[in-house]
Amino acid sequence: MHDELKPSQAQQPARQVTGWIRDFVISIAISAFIIIFLYQPVVVEGTSMLPRLEDQDRLFINKVAYRVGDIHRGDVVVFNYPRDPSKSYIKRVIALPGDTLEIRHGRVYVNGNLVPEPYVPGRFRDERSVVLQTVGPESYWVMGDHRSVSSDSRDFGAVGRKYIYGKAVLVFWPFDQMGVVR
Repeated sequence: MHDELKPSQAQQPARQVTGWIRDFVISIAISAFIIIFLYQPVVVEGTSMLPRLEDQDRLFINKVAYRVGDIHRGDVVVFNYPRDPSKSYIKRVIALPGDTLEIRHGRVYVNGNLVPEPYVPGRFRDERSVVLQTVGPESYWVMGDHRSVSSDSRDFGAVGRKYIYGKAVLVFWPFDQMGVVR
């Protein structure tokens, strides 16, 4: 006796392959949507955000956060460098539009109050000072946590909101440093 395949049994492997292809295409489409519109992986280049972010760390940035919400003091943001928008920088927001800012011997004062900065170890401070100034509208004063090596608003001024395109949210590589960016 011969075993004959019924037409539905013969088509079953083809349907499975078609299903896998469909699922793969849907997965790629969802991934592309997330990367293009919601989250983007970035690589930290340099040591200006030590000790939390190290050179070559990989992290995700939220690209929607500032389209729908406000930028806050302490946020770690990614922005296009105003003097060369083809370069991206990552820094911490220190002062908001309308804030007065002064740096005396490495200590930061916003609106006359000393800013507690537990993310800046003493060995990473520098003694540079910045005279009292007011942050302009739609601009943000940003600084690296490793103050002695960071090129930041002390060098290039406040960053316009139009240059800020993401909020650092999660380090995913290396695995032993995985965690939320604070």
